[in-house]
Amino acid sequence: MALKITDECINCDVCEPVCPNKAIYQGEMIYEINPALCTECVGHFDEPQCVAVCPVDCIPKDPEYAESESMLREKYLQLQKADKS
Repeated sequence: MALKITDECINCDVCEPVCPNKAIYQGEMIYEINPALCTECVGHFDEPQCVAVCPVDCIPKDPEYAESESMLREKYLQLQKADKS
C-alpha cells in the first residue's frame, strides 16, 4: 500500500526530505503523499522513513492503494528505470 498523511499532520517538515522517491509534497493544508511514487521505501530502506521520523504518528497505510511487497518492489524498479531515462 502507499502511505498517506492524515490531518493530524503538524507541518513539521521532517518527512519530505527523507522520502527517497520524492513522493511527499506540501499540499494546500498539510503534507501529502503521491501514491504513484510511494513505495513505502521498498528498495531503499527496511521501513518507511517518513513513518520513522514523524513525531505525531500521522502516516498510516492508505487502504485505497492496496499493494503487496512485490507490487511495491516492481513500482520501485519502474521508478528507478524512469529516473535513468
